[in-house]
Amino acid sequence: MGDWWAAFKQSPYFPASVLALILAAGAGLFAGSYSYAMASPTPHHLPVAVVGVTAETVRGRAFVAGLERSLEASLVLRFYRTYGEAVQAIEEQRVFAVFVVRGEDVRMDVSSASGASVAQLLTQEAPHVASRVGVRLTVRDVKPLQRADPRGLAIFYITLAAVIIGFTGAAQLSANAAGLNAGERIAFTAVYAALGAFAIVAIVDWLLGALDLPAAESWMILALTMFSTGMVFTMFNAFLGRWAMLPTWGLMVLLGNPSSGGAVSWPLLPSPLGAIGRWLPPGASVNAQHTAVYFGAHQSLMPFLVLGAWTLVSCVVFLIWHRRPAADRSRDHG
Repeated sequence: MGDWWAAFKQSPYFPASVLALILAAGAGLFAGSYSYAMASPTPHHLPVAVVGVTAETVRGRAFVAGLERSLEASLVLRFYRTYGEAVQAIEEQRVFAVFVVRGEDVRMDVSSASGASVAQLLTQEAPHVASRVGVRLTVRDVKPLQRADPRGLAIFYITLAAVIIGFTGAAQLSANAAGLNAGERIAFTAVYAALGAFAIVAIVDWLLGALDLPAAESWMILALTMFSTGMVFTMFNAFLGRWAMLPTWGLMVLLGNPSSGGAVSWPLLPSPLGAIGRWLPPGASVNAQHTAVYFGAHQSLMPFLVLGAWTLVSCVVFLIWHRRPAADRSRDHG
């Protein structure tokens, strides 16, 4: 038995068998992670704006309380003196809708651009609640999505492309250009990231017209995303070798993409994913791209800091590890 096991471990069948088991587990985890995040989105702590003191009327409280029960969520009410201040809160992505309650009339202004899944949920549930509590409801979309992207998924798709091409490109450099030194490896990662980002913008916007992008800013975000995810793989590859794809895939695809807020808005994600997602490259990229496309005057520095931090840490770790003596690296791999 011992001789058979030793021979099996030395044969190509051993890594092939391990890989088969890993791929089987990966398939289940991949399907499970996306199903967990997206199959049954449930709102958690949904911030909405309420205009004027008239919202404190009995009808207004009954409508909000009924909507909260219907959504099985906690509506975070933020009161504003004027409608203009509430609209400003939408532009700054601090709220997802505005409620204006006057007597028995309720106007609900949703913002599909803030979160298509949230706007859809509110639009579906609010009329039933209004009918039960006896108020007249008017619904408007004050910040609609672009006409060519009615479900608001195009940003998620282009980010997904940048993330996957980012780290698979780095894997191909490792396999087919192993002779590159550390500086050249980083340089070529930056080159394909810049070219790939330009190709995404050119095809999605200029050729297909699927999404009207602010070309320079979107190109920069996509290039930084591809470079960041490429360097994350390169970092793992430096000390895990051929198994580097496992933590990269887990971090970027199994965890990062479902929690990015691109397909399902963060308030509808399971709480752990909603909290983690914005600190990972896919979530930071979706956040920056979404703001660039729909709220360009209110771009935040935070997603760029997140992408920059992942890039910097990955580059530094790779450079330090790469400079260690080959014998030390081989011993650590073993």
